[in-house]
Amino acid sequence: MHFRSALSSFGLLAAAAFVDAAPLKVARQSGVPKVVVAHHIVGLTAAFTVDDWTSDMTLAQANGIDGFALNVGNDPFTTTQAQNAYQAAEALKFKLFFSLDMSSFPCTTADDATKLRDLTMQFATSPSQLQVDGKAFVSTFAGEACTFGQADAPSGWRTQFTQHPETTGKVHFVPSFFIDPATFNTFTGVMDGDFNFNSGWPLTLSAAQAPQLLPGVNLNAVDAAGTTQLQKFIGSFDTDDQHITQLATVQGSAQTYMAAVAPWFFTHFGADTFNKNFVFDGDEHLWVSRWENVIANRDKVSLVEIVTWNDFGESHYIGPNNHGQLPPGSEAWVNGFDHQGFLDLTNYFATQFKTGQAPPITKDQLVMWARPHPKNATPNDPVGAPKDFQLFQDKLWAVVLATADGQLTLATSDTTTQTFPVTAGVNKLSLDLTPGGFMHGTLVRNGQTVIDLKPADYTFNPNPSAFNYNAFTASASSQ
Repeated sequence: MHFRSALSSFGLLAAAAFVDAAPLKVARQSGVPKVVVAHHIVGLTAAFTVDDWTSDMTLAQANGIDGFALNVGNDPFTTTQAQNAYQAAEALKFKLFFSLDMSSFPCTTADDATKLRDLTMQFATSPSQLQVDGKAFVSTFAGEACTFGQADAPSGWRTQFTQHPETTGKVHFVPSFFIDPATFNTFTGVMDGDFNFNSGWPLTLSAAQAPQLLPGVNLNAVDAAGTTQLQKFIGSFDTDDQHITQLATVQGSAQTYMAAVAPWFFTHFGADTFNKNFVFDGDEHLWVSRWENVIANRDKVSLVEIVTWNDFGESHYIGPNNHGQLPPGSEAWVNGFDHQGFLDLTNYFATQFKTGQAPPITKDQLVMWARPHPKNATPNDPVGAPKDFQLFQDKLWAVVLATADGQLTLATSDTTTQTFPVTAGVNKLSLDLTPGGFMHGTLVRNGQTVIDLKPADYTFNPNPSAFNYNAFTASASSQ
């Protein structure tokens, strides 16, 4: 079983249209159909049946997601589960492509590439395979150091994959290489495009860099001026622009750019397991702010990949947290922490990205999320506090998709409450959390309560037994 890390060394209508449209050549070309997919960790699906895949795909489709990027690695069940996934997808007209997990697959000899080519070509002509310009779309997680027995990585990928006799002219290759984008031009003949896996999070923000990047901001009590400074980083399109600019230097590339959107990040594995214990800042409504920035730059973006559907160990899942295998130990921060509130917002933003128009809001929707304990809590936890936890704010985050003007009252205790005006459209609001308190949101319009949401299973616990910086989400809609 492989569980890859999201942090490397550097740091269906629309889907059908994508296949049938004029060949995709340049990401900025107007009229290029847009596609939204979600990263699905096949390494957590050892026991999946076709019905299990159908369940995930049906739920994704209902929320504006056109396909899955199948993160596949060197597991004994990879081919079987790929077969199950493609079978389920064909019945639903759902799109799939491989995200070859090169933190799992060996890639030091020419023979190592044979497995990748065989897997790719086995499904390349499936009706559910995402195609661009008549070629099978293929991505990666990492792979920037793979030589496949050649002199360097560009030579390895070119001779053993993109331009190998078995695959040449049959693959549209959009890898996620964790390298300085200024070196993209060395991958001529390899990169048809670029997937910027880490663009979903503000990776430039760290606790160590915060004093320089956010001068005068007190992260324990962020005021309005501090919020303005933070929001320059949260969901920013800056790294996307760097990648897009450098992708244009790759001779002969189709310049297909795939951006990431991510709702959260927390992982807490000790040195005795995966030795991953850190957070990325997910505050300031990251999930929505990132979507909004990608939509504002949609002319530069061909595809959006949601990171992720089911990576439970890193807390950025938006699919059901009880469907699939959990990485051992992660149940401590995954069980009881449903993220389908993030999923409930996805259709609105995915549709806006694909069409260029905000869809009509036909029913009011309230989504709230918060962490389960104060960021400065000191539990007796042998793994220790995760790196960069200081970036988080002790706040309840709320988003209202409103059909018309109204008022939202947020409360985190009987005495900590605030009422905000809500306008038709997207509203992003927040309130300080209260130790020992709850989350409660009430949407009122014309004196009538439209939504009243107070999850009974959430408490902001001041004395946790272990560190947990995962997000608890709650969601409700008007009837």
